[in-house]
Amino acid sequence: MEIKVSADVEKFIDSLEKATIAKVVRVIELLEKFGRGLTLPHSKKIDNEIYELRIRGRQEVRFFYAFQKANIALLHGFIKKSDKIPQREINTAINRLRQLTKI
Repeated sequence: MEIKVSADVEKFIDSLEKATIAKVVRVIELLEKFGRGLTLPHSKKIDNEIYELRIRGRQEVRFFYAFQKANIALLHGFIKKSDKIPQREINTAINRLRQLTKI
């Protein structure tokens, strides 16, 4: 499966610490290799279409992604600061997925 990364997500990745970027790249490669077969601790289903990619470490980073035919679209990334995922982060991912499906 091919990973599609938006400019917003690329900018977010570039803003992370170098050690965290290395972990992000590794987990994204796992996602590319295993696709829907990637499960906890790296991936978790959030709702019908959106999944969470989890990167653990000094910076707790989360990405939301969705499957689109033979591709995986990374929709949104953020640094997780609490136990629960903020609803505004999920809403951002949902809005970006809607924009992609309109194209």
